[in-house]
Amino acid sequence: MGYATPLPRTSERRALASSEMSQSDSPTLRVVTLNAGSLLEPDWKNRRHEIVSWLDHLRPDVVCLQEVWEAPGKTNTSRWIAEQSDTEWHVAVGVRPFGAEVLDDPTLLFGSAILSRWPIDTEHYEPLALDLRHSNSFLSAIPFELLHVRTAGLDIGSVHLAPAPTQSLHRHQQVLQIDRYFRSVRGDADAIPPPGTVRDAMPPIVCGDFNAEPESDEIRFLCSLAPLDGQTTFWQDAWRMAGDGPGYTQDWRTNPIADATNIGRKRIDYVFVGDPYQRRAAAGRILSAEIAFHEPRTGVIASDHFGLVVEVVWPDRPAAPATHPTAMTRNPTDQSSTDSP
Repeated sequence: MGYATPLPRTSERRALASSEMSQSDSPTLRVVTLNAGSLLEPDWKNRRHEIVSWLDHLRPDVVCLQEVWEAPGKTNTSRWIAEQSDTEWHVAVGVRPFGAEVLDDPTLLFGSAILSRWPIDTEHYEPLALDLRHSNSFLSAIPFELLHVRTAGLDIGSVHLAPAPTQSLHRHQQVLQIDRYFRSVRGDADAIPPPGTVRDAMPPIVCGDFNAEPESDEIRFLCSLAPLDGQTTFWQDAWRMAGDGPGYTQDWRTNPIADATNIGRKRIDYVFVGDPYQRRAAAGRILSAEIAFHEPRTGVIASDHFGLVVEVVWPDRPAAPATHPTAMTRNPTDQSSTDSP
């Protein structure tokens, strides 16, 4: 077992994290999420290097990326990032075409990706449904998704939900679908154990662009603060549990891409971790949550979104393999990257 490389923190946050670790005395998992905006936002050829720089700086174990794309002769944007990184990444991609009402090119595929330090054992792409009572042909032509992988015994999901503030009814259906999906694939792993016993499995982790603010019904549902369609659940919102301040992941004051589209200040990107109750050795405890990709490291901002980096207690963390035949490797002689979008 090994510990994830510590992130630079203020002395106060470092002391808090140290105190939490002394209580749990367990290794950790470092999770990063970012809506990369690799298709719709400007200056991707420079921003992609910024994302690589941030990943090499953060040294996460798992990365969830939304709004990645690929086309014939064009490497998927997440695979390009993986190839350029100092880390040996295993990559899963979940993409599908837009409908003709949005883009009349069925060869261009759009969606999510998950990068892991460990081999990816299984992967599944789940299109996220809309509320058909309130949909239209344009919205129905946009691919919204849940990409799920199982890696090193972890269940990780990357999601992208309906975007507009007025599309909450669609997001209601989508968060219900995400919760149902993980209940179905997890079986009894998350069942409350009898008194005096503990749960061994790590809780599932779902990251991504939920396009919903913390006060919305869809986010309150996930946090067990409100029922939705007669259903209840509980996921830990990492920022609510361990973040400081408002946690805006879109902010026109400091993000020129968000400023150009006149997007308000919002917290709409999340890392959700399943219920940690009675899990062995504090598995699933959230130790820290911080904003990432919010300051330029190479001279440009990474995306119109800021990302998150979250530390979670993972008692059974395995050592990361040095190299695996299916891992992405970097070609140090390839500086042009002409095959990337």
